[in-house]
Amino acid sequence: MPFKCHFTGKKTTFGRKRAYGGAKLSKGGFGLKTTGITRRTFKPNLQKINVELTDAKGVKRSKRVYVAASALHAGMVTKPLKRKYGYTRQQKLAQEG
Repeated sequence: MPFKCHFTGKKTTFGRKRAYGGAKLSKGGFGLKTTGITRRTFKPNLQKINVELTDAKGVKRSKRVYVAASALHAGMVTKPLKRKYGYTRQQKLAQEG
């Protein structure tokens, strides 16, 4: 499983960290100069969560995937119910109606 959000597509990105040295112009120096550039990574806040997904046939099934915290907060994710007694009332109503 790649380190990528299933809903938003967020993944690890790369950048650079810069180190500066030198005195400010106002302090009598020649200004800041770059003294070093190193590679670094920016990682998204991904959580591994059980999620309810629908197949191409329309069948709902639960799967464990990486989800960004922003997707959880935005409400893009539907989690499966943890206990059966949570939806027996819904099943009864479906049979009656």
